[in-house]
Amino acid sequence: MDAAWRTLKASQHVEMWAEVLLLPCRARLLPPLRLRHRAARAMKLQCPQFQALFTPGLRSVAELFEKKNYELRIAGGAVRDLLSGITPQDVDFATTATPEEMKEMFTSAGVRLINNKGEKHGTITARLHEQNFEITTLRIDVVTDGRHAEVEFTTDWEKDAERRDLTINSMFLGLDGMLYDFFNGYEDLKSKKIRFVGKATARIQEDYLRILRYFRFYGRIAEKPGDHESSTLQAIKENAKGLAGISGERIWVELKKILIGKHVNHLVRLLYDLDVAQYIGLPVNGNLDELDRVSKNTENLCPKPMTVLTSLFKVKDDVTNLDLRLKISKEEKNLGFFLLKHREELTKATGPEPLKPYQDFIMDSREANTISKILELLKYQGEEQLLKEMQQWTVPTFPVSGHDLRKMGITCGKEIGSALQQLREEWKKSGYCMDKEELLSCMKKV
Repeated sequence: MDAAWRTLKASQHVEMWAEVLLLPCRARLLPPLRLRHRAARAMKLQCPQFQALFTPGLRSVAELFEKKNYELRIAGGAVRDLLSGITPQDVDFATTATPEEMKEMFTSAGVRLINNKGEKHGTITARLHEQNFEITTLRIDVVTDGRHAEVEFTTDWEKDAERRDLTINSMFLGLDGMLYDFFNGYEDLKSKKIRFVGKATARIQEDYLRILRYFRFYGRIAEKPGDHESSTLQAIKENAKGLAGISGERIWVELKKILIGKHVNHLVRLLYDLDVAQYIGLPVNGNLDELDRVSKNTENLCPKPMTVLTSLFKVKDDVTNLDLRLKISKEEKNLGFFLLKHREELTKATGPEPLKPYQDFIMDSREANTISKILELLKYQGEEQLLKEMQQWTVPTFPVSGHDLRKMGITCGKEIGSALQQLREEWKKSGYCMDKEELLSCMKKV
């Protein structure tokens, strides 16, 4: 009996075990895992993405916790990603050690501690080997108001998992590869099912932002639209008003991820059907038909969230009102105004140069970031081929200067300005191909 099996047998969460080998999976399916499990409550994970996490920094952290007999596990989204065959971008850790115990342990070992803002919530951030490690003490939510929670520290892993939002985010992974799954998160992940931990109403009322997190992860994980539990949708509808008390910045973070995920037209329609839209800054009578068209146009084109969202807008006030509620960036606001203004009037030309209207607009424009706005406009319009051509196009430099005209004897500033404008028009007609000599020869003819 190998060491891993002995460790597994010793787990307090495991009673009966069977060894299961999942066959190698194809693209978009979960990766092959070697598991020993009982009713999906605990499993042994072996995959290259997991092994890649063991940097010198993590090994040092693990040694410190092991010496003090504090339990340390990977938590939340990183576990979900690993089970999906994805190397997580951020790895959060959970522990039975209190913040004070962690501070004492790290300080004694000469480890630098940074960013103490999370300490009141139980989070300590340590820096080892040029890597940050965010470690949070297991918690129970004692009092919640739909936005914030007063927490109490615990050593009970299941209690901590119970306070998390979705089953797929409630799992823990030991550094020995043991997966601890109290709410069938792995089964939900395999079946691409998005469910709240326990009762949806209770989880939502702890933090109303979880309504948008539900939709965000649905657009990331679910295979098809409409695969919702009716009780979940009812809980969302009954608690939608709670989003009115959530800050615009937090809402915008989640909404942007919904807009660039899968099933965006289905999910945004649900935001309206479930009375969510009115509390998150969306226009009361959003143009859902235009959303359907644009979401199809932009599929696989990696649009910016604002590009998709603008399809709902009918007038400039829709952008202004969104900004008032969500505090979007100046760049996002300007993109919304730009698309709203030009989405119908600035279109491709018929004939051999369909891209020319967009090129002329760029050359004539004095606005900042015009090229990036045109790229988003082409995505909005579904012009995939023109988008590729525009991405490869280098903005040409007008070859004539005022100095060139002075050398020809034109000295009046007003005449120089007029002449340069005439030459730019000739240059534009040539498709920006005429060089300096050809343009100046036009002046000599005049």
